[in-house]
Amino acid sequence: MSESLQSELPDEYRELSAAVRDFTNEIVAPVSARHDREHSFPYEVVAGMAEMGLFGLPFPEEYGGMGGDYFALCLALEEIAKVDQSVAITLEAGVSLGAMPVFRFGTEEQKQQWLPQLASGEKLGAFGLTEPDAGSDASGTRTTAKEDGDEWVVNGSKQFITNSGTDVTSLITITAVTGETAASGDRAPGKEISTFLVPAGTPGLTVAPPYDKVGWNASDTHGLAFDDLRIPRENLLGERGRGYANFLRILDEGRIAIAALAVGAAQGCVDESVRYSKERRAFGTNIGSHQAIAFKIARMEARAHVARRAYYQAAALLLSGKPFKHEAAIAKLVASEAAMDNSRDATQIFGGNGFMNEYPVARHYRDSKILEIGEGTSEVQLMLIARGLGL
Repeated sequence: MSESLQSELPDEYRELSAAVRDFTNEIVAPVSARHDREHSFPYEVVAGMAEMGLFGLPFPEEYGGMGGDYFALCLALEEIAKVDQSVAITLEAGVSLGAMPVFRFGTEEQKQQWLPQLASGEKLGAFGLTEPDAGSDASGTRTTAKEDGDEWVVNGSKQFITNSGTDVTSLITITAVTGETAASGDRAPGKEISTFLVPAGTPGLTVAPPYDKVGWNASDTHGLAFDDLRIPRENLLGERGRGYANFLRILDEGRIAIAALAVGAAQGCVDESVRYSKERRAFGTNIGSHQAIAFKIARMEARAHVARRAYYQAAALLLSGKPFKHEAAIAKLVASEAAMDNSRDATQIFGGNGFMNEYPVARHYRDSKILEIGEGTSEVQLMLIARGLGL
């Protein structure tokens, strides 16, 4: 983290960042390459994050949380993502996508049932929105939930769902079409989308084999299928018909968290490049003394610094209860592009070594592309920013 920005934070935030940084260097870094190479889920690392209380950072103590806030989560994500994006996205998805919908929209009974286990990190939650024909355009949602007595019967499928198939996954929150909205003015009838809690292992739920991904190889990602899956009526999360609106709120918050993760990746590329440029020699001197390399790293640092400022501002608005959608979109856009640009430049600085998976920058190069796609593509962020300008 930039020293100037770090000095602006209250002591508790700086102490959290330092603690997570130590954990990442001591526990995460030594096993990252192996888990990436083997495409294995880092259960021992997740257990360590749970012991630190990271999964409970933004939740009240009454639900088993740490009594912190969303910015604390973002700081933790930034530190972890400097070294391992797969671990960072496991934490991000478990908190902002898995547990946060229950906290934001659940009944008191639902919160008491699910939040303590999710906030403790003993269990993981997942967020099922994306479908084969419904990603950025949720109007394409085809998964349905129909009432049958005291139950909902769910049929359909989801894809690209993080944390959905681990041994500790306990809950998957999904969206499903529950009816049709009425016409209003010149607006045609549309789909009524609601949100449901689906416990892992429910009969009728099939978890597909893990995807063969370009990056985030140690992150758990599966497709899901629902075949006459039955859940109790009380598993409706929030008000019927508000599922899409509620998930948009969750995605707005999640974009700040993804921005923090992306800043971590961007900064990790800076840190690795600075270290390497001081050690690697060419033409009789270390490569960092050559202006072409020094200027490239300077631009990388500038990108990370600006992106960090952007997510700090969006998080501050969120915590103050002010509108933050516009700033969250900006933060997600600039941070994800910073991560991708910095990983490309870092790979170039490392030369042939940058193309070898044994070097962290190679993993960042593979991992960072998804940051411009997940939780709203860059094109979606541009659309949201333009709308915020009245265009």
